[in-house]
Amino acid sequence: MAVGRITKVSGPLVVAEGMQEAKMYDVVRVSEARLIGEVIELHGDRAFIQVYEETGGVGPGEPVYLTGMPLSVELGPGLIESIYDGIQRPLDVIREKVGDRISRGVEAYALNREKKWQFVPRAKVGDKVAAGDILGTVQETELVEHRIMVPPGVEGTVTEIFSGEATVVDTIAKIETADGVRELSMMQRWPVRQGRPHKEKLPPQEIMVTGQRVIDMFFPVA
Repeated sequence: MAVGRITKVSGPLVVAEGMQEAKMYDVVRVSEARLIGEVIELHGDRAFIQVYEETGGVGPGEPVYLTGMPLSVELGPGLIESIYDGIQRPLDVIREKVGDRISRGVEAYALNREKKWQFVPRAKVGDKVAAGDILGTVQETELVEHRIMVPPGVEGTVTEIFSGEATVVDTIAKIETADGVRELSMMQRWPVRQGRPHKEKLPPQEIMVTGQRVIDMFFPVA
């Protein structure tokens, strides 16, 4: 893991040098506290970093660790039933680790790696599949059926398909592609700044009633 050094701290903005391997919007870990940040500007080997946690006590000379990956979210079973902070850390897991107050630099998987879900296959061995095709389903809640789809960029023939209980990181299908066999799990990581591909957008047909107060906002009563 490449390491840069902090030269300046101004609130949530951190400037670091020795960052020639960094790319725009890469995630970095700032200082020994490993605060999560994102590269928002590059000038030569200098990187300007937006830190998403309190930077108090962080100063010049401290390390910045490059991850080489963009800010991404985890998509898969467990997403709907969880409550997250702004960078997809599950609040219930954080509470178990550090109590009621979120500590700086705390790390937690967005999706539970140990919980097992009942995967019901829809695809069969020999099926030709492409991005967006449904491999199987998971009943995530009583109301929500989570559909496990072929991720973008994958196209080929199903050579193996799993049925039964599995975690989000277990292999549930193998696809023979032009570049070799791809093993797929129920989880996908997706960059937050990249839109998900779609075949068609459906226009809304019904009003979504949320209960949000609009009288005071749009029609002041005083």
